[in-house]
Amino acid sequence: MILKNKLGIDDPSELAREEERIGKTKAAALFASGLPGKLEAGTFASLAAIHEYLFGEVYEFAGKIRAVNIAKGGFRFASALYLEEALRRVELMPQSNFDEIIEKYVEMNIAHPFMEGNGRSMRIWLDLILRKELKMCVDWSAVDKDDYLLAMERSPIKDVEIKTLLKAALTDKIDDAEIYMKGVDASYSYEGYSAYKTRDLSRN
Repeated sequence: MILKNKLGIDDPSELAREEERIGKTKAAALFASGLPGKLEAGTFASLAAIHEYLFGEVYEFAGKIRAVNIAKGGFRFASALYLEEALRRVELMPQSNFDEIIEKYVEMNIAHPFMEGNGRSMRIWLDLILRKELKMCVDWSAVDKDDYLLAMERSPIKDVEIKTLLKAALTDKIDDAEIYMKGVDASYSYEGYSAYKTRDLSRN
């Protein structure tokens, strides 16, 4: 099924390429704009703002809570009926140390508030929290795709794997544009997008 989009594209492959090109261009601009520093780390409003910024040129639903149920790989994310309540609970979760931050990230992933683009926007959202609370961020280019996807799949039951994986990839280079852009490329690659390099798009 191809998602209804603002670009009027009916071909899934073409939509994927345009979504990647636009999203990575916007992700580079997001970093350069300083907008992340103006968002309240750990809130749903900040996640919605990131999602709308990345996907607003492609989808009408960008930044909006989904109204339908979705599943991936046999796992059903939070019911749309109770999604707003679930998001309020996640928002209230503590985020004062690494373990609490990753637990909050896992719960937001279970909520999966948007129709598309959850993972890519949530990884930027996670880094905002880590920056604020720990003056650290994840070097996503150092996180193996298969290890990450497997750890996230298991995280609703046991979060030790994802905590170990992400802790090993922490860096204090939170203002390093190269680490950020390589991280965006890695984040997109987890979802199967690898046609463009964020660094190249940032120069256009």
